[in-house]
Amino acid sequence: MTGIRVTVSSVQGSAPREVGAAMLVRADDIVGTIGGGALEWEAMRIARQMLADGQDRADHRLPLGPGLGQCCGGAVGLRFEAARSLERPEGAPLWVWGAGHVGRAVVAVMAPLPEVAITWIDDSATRFPAQIPDGVDRVVTADMPRLMAHAPKAAHHLILTYSHEIDLALCHAALAQGFASCGLIGSDTKWARFQARLKALGCKDAEISRIACPIGDPRLGRHPQAIAVGVAGRLLTEHLHKESAAKPIHPGKVITT
Repeated sequence: MTGIRVTVSSVQGSAPREVGAAMLVRADDIVGTIGGGALEWEAMRIARQMLADGQDRADHRLPLGPGLGQCCGGAVGLRFEAARSLERPEGAPLWVWGAGHVGRAVVAVMAPLPEVAITWIDDSATRFPAQIPDGVDRVVTADMPRLMAHAPKAAHHLILTYSHEIDLALCHAALAQGFASCGLIGSDTKWARFQARLKALGCKDAEISRIACPIGDPRLGRHPQAIAVGVAGRLLTEHLHKESAAKPIHPGKVITT
């Protein structure tokens, strides 16, 4: 076996992470997290001892206060299973349109989150960074608005391209396709002009109002990372946590040897 998958199987009282949180422990590294601190260090110790002993499955209940000196005060059940990889749960589709500064910042912030499965689109391969985060599907297409017809109707969209004309065409295409949520980067002035142009294209006020512009939290500033933090917070609180709460926890594949 190559690693031990550690999954939070139960939570009593206060704890660092929720049921279903997982990490993969290998002899020389870890992937994912179950909350850090003494709990995670103890889980790593147990998992590496299992690797050394050739043990492929175990369950432990760890009281955080008296047992580990953490002030959370609860208790956590952990399941340890032999595994080759840490599979991500099935996240909500998030389509990010544009690989400029803000697009890069948004993807960097959102990619580690299990709540999303990101498709990242631009019309030039040169705009993407050399390293694409794990779990992100990169798409290069000469006609981004045309690709919108292939997006799931349950997708969340962030429209962040270099061109206002492409942004407008994407908004129009998104309204025709349907979506779970849609955000457009821009100022109040840009959005006022877009609303007028979308109305001229036949879109109804009630439909247009579903597009959020500006995106994120303007109080945080206009730096790409500040925009990304605001966008992530808004998506999580207004949409993604509600969606993930309704889904069963994905158990992942476990390989015993």
